[in-house]
Amino acid sequence: MSLFLKGLAIGFAIAATVGPISLLCIRRTLADGRLAGLVAGLGAATADAIYGAIAAFGLTLVVEFLVEQQQWLALGGGLFLCWLGLEAWRAEPAGLEDAPAVRLGGLAGGFGTTLLLTLANPATILSFAAVFAGLGLTAASAAEGTTYGAAFQMVAGVFIGSAAWWLLLSGGVGFLRHRLGPAALRWLNRLSGVVLLGFGLLAVLRAVA
Repeated sequence: MSLFLKGLAIGFAIAATVGPISLLCIRRTLADGRLAGLVAGLGAATADAIYGAIAAFGLTLVVEFLVEQQQWLALGGGLFLCWLGLEAWRAEPAGLEDAPAVRLGGLAGGFGTTLLLTLANPATILSFAAVFAGLGLTAASAAEGTTYGAAFQMVAGVFIGSAAWWLLLSGGVGFLRHRLGPAALRWLNRLSGVVLLGFGLLAVLRAVA
């Protein structure tokens, strides 16, 4: 299997993990349509690619810094998730004819939210570091035949694999969006708000423990 395909599989597998980012993408798709959900997912894919690049190119000083700051990153990310949960609970569903990407702060807001939340989880970079090291694909192993070009192929595969998952998720949820009425969307808003708040509180408790 080529390095690009290996990166593709890794990116897809890591992105497909159920968590708050998936929930945010689903909620954004239900509220604003497929494009808004996809762009939100691409924010997470970009963060995956950034962390994948840090691991693949052997930037150990960056890894060490992020690990040292993981308590503060987790605390900030948890509080942000709590705020998003409260906003989701209070949000009223828009009609399907409403212009997407304007009511919830725009495509840039959705992209930036998932980008920052994914970057606020240093466990992601540790996952990439472990996988890449196991495959012998870090820049530190260049003397054994691994090149920066190989690392770049892996990172490109990670981004496209992650993006492919978000494309599938937003497309599937978008298909269901037109089959849900305002009452169902309202309850989905509230359910997503409770779950996001739960994720946020759990992150905060872990950070201060």
